[in-house]
Amino acid sequence: MDAELASLEQKLEQLLTRHAEEQARLRSQHAAALADARSLQERVDALEAANRELTDKLGLVGSRLEALLARIPEA
Repeated sequence: MDAELASLEQKLEQLLTRHAEEQARLRSQHAAALADARSLQERVDALEAANRELTDKLGLVGSRLEALLARIPEA
């Protein structure tokens, strides 16, 4: 009976150790995933800002081009 208890205790200890290791691994992966998500969100924000800036410039260029075309006499 003592041998069975000792075996069960050992198995339980191994299970707890594996659980702790897996939990640590998952926490590490979660932290890495969060860091990746933050980095990607920063990149999206920067690209969206650049897109807005280019859209504004394109609108300005279009307006200036229309103004120039309006100044050209028709043949």
